[in-house]
Amino acid sequence: MGRAPCCEKVGLKRGRWTAAEDEILVKYIAANGEGSWRSLPKNAGLLRCGKSCRLRWINYLRSDLKRGNITREEEDIIIKLHATLGNR
Repeated sequence: MGRAPCCEKVGLKRGRWTAAEDEILVKYIAANGEGSWRSLPKNAGLLRCGKSCRLRWINYLRSDLKRGNITREEEDIIIKLHATLGNR
């Protein structure tokens, strides 16, 4: 039969994340680490689905996430690798 759907529409919040939700997610992951995304919302007290929590963490909240333009050194590395490997 398979798993239950990721997001049951009943009672789950959709749309923009609030600063309070971001803070709850960051604190929960700091205390418990990344792991079972399906059970995280219930354990953390969030009204979001696990997929939404995972995507929010990976794309916006990780501490090692680098934002902004690439540096000149990074651009040089990309150009050298492209010259070596080409389009794959």
